[in-house]
Amino acid sequence: MQQVIRKARAKINLGLDVVKRREDGYHEVKMIMQTVDLYDELTICKTEQPGIQITTNVGDIPVNEDNLIYKTAKLMLDKYSIQQGIAVHLKKVIPVAAGMAGGSTDAAATFTGLNQLFDLKIPDEELMKMAVKIGADVPYCIMGGTALSEGIGEILTPLPNPPQCHLVIAKPDIYVSTKYVYENLHANELKHHPDIDAMIESLRAKDLRKMSQQMENVLELVTASEYPIIEEIKDTMKKCGAWNALMSGSGPTVFGIFDREEDANKAKELIAQKKLAKQVFISAFSN
Repeated sequence: MQQVIRKARAKINLGLDVVKRREDGYHEVKMIMQTVDLYDELTICKTEQPGIQITTNVGDIPVNEDNLIYKTAKLMLDKYSIQQGIAVHLKKVIPVAAGMAGGSTDAAATFTGLNQLFDLKIPDEELMKMAVKIGADVPYCIMGGTALSEGIGEILTPLPNPPQCHLVIAKPDIYVSTKYVYENLHANELKHHPDIDAMIESLRAKDLRKMSQQMENVLELVTASEYPIIEEIKDTMKKCGAWNALMSGSGPTVFGIFDREEDANKAKELIAQKKLAKQVFISAFSN
């Protein structure tokens, strides 16, 4: 085998709670992660020359050792004493710095892609243990589907997949610093926490409407206060018929859950018309 092509799927947070800030500065979380049918594409090839080459269709993405694809490839090549070089072309579709694990899912696709390309036969559980060294979201991105994420994001419990629906995903043209959001949350002083357990019960009951109504993201306390456009996008989606709308991760991406395709299309058109977001997608849950 000389080449593999991998889809690197984005994630959204159906619910996100920050339980506490630990003494070491890390935050303990409790969140429901969900992959969606929006993905980057990685083409990974063996090369005659040793080393790691990365190309991409987006100009402002680093293609050196700062890229998580590069870090993952180096970890794998070194650990398994692979002398051959690789070339990776990243076709980027997931918005950058969007709260959708775009970099983490590209790293996950690199782990699974190199495993296949060099016929290493490493179980996913082993890949996921290695992946923590690259980033807290990377193990989940290897697993995919619906999962409860705890600890700093590395403790994963598979959950039942939600019933299918129509998603509108909108990324406003703003940059949000994840570090800033967590530092300004003051997690140990929070008076209210999202009821993640109730959401899990609704998922188990296959009641998507009830689960949608229970969705909360505690990080909105910081990001939505700083950037009112997030609430404006959420309100626009709800007025168009969304059961609910929520910010994903630390933002700024907002997604809405729709029962009817025509309502989802109407929301997408209205968000674009009002210039609330630079990138708007219609998507769906992915296993």
